[in-house]
Amino acid sequence: MEKTENISIKMSEDLKQCIAFHGHLCPGLVYGYLIAKQAINILELKRSRDEEVVAVCENDSCAVDALQVLLGTTAGKGNLIIKDFGKNAYTILSRASKIAYRFSRKQHYIYKGKDKEEFTRLDAAISAGSETTKEKWRHKHLKSEDLLSKSFDEVFSTSEVDFSMPPYAPLARSEACGKCGEMTMSTKMVSTDDGKHICIPCSQKDQ
Repeated sequence: MEKTENISIKMSEDLKQCIAFHGHLCPGLVYGYLIAKQAINILELKRSRDEEVVAVCENDSCAVDALQVLLGTTAGKGNLIIKDFGKNAYTILSRASKIAYRFSRKQHYIYKGKDKEEFTRLDAAISAGSETTKEKWRHKHLKSEDLLSKSFDEVFSTSEVDFSMPPYAPLARSEACGKCGEMTMSTKMVSTDDGKHICIPCSQKDQ
């Protein structure tokens, strides 16, 4: 596992929490951290205990983990919505204020740190697929440091957007699948021609 003690920027406690949850520091996690901090600031958010805050992520990258930690938007609560378009863009909604902001990366990443020569060399090695494990983590460290040193507006654009509040996560009783017998959320079951209710995997086996 990579180490964080050689990161020169002093890390805040909330960033350390994100790293502990995610498993390591990387640029993707930093993107999510920056988004979460900005959303908390401009929407005056507190960590969501239930579904007070909703995050709509247009990718399934490392950034999502920082949103889970700081905003309390999780798959289990139903207030984390993944639309995997591969875009570095995130919409954060406050149910209380009925306001939503979309944050999206402005441009291709440009390193502006003090170790430009080293970063350029590492970047070239990674592009060529010839990097060592040590070089890969060093590259992640340098990029993470650089992102943390930038102003938010240098990295992301911010726009207030109209957004229909998604429904709360549905609740439904469980039933035994009419084929395999495993307990399944009733609203996720498929009706068969002979009147049975079966789970989706069992319904697909018959196709």
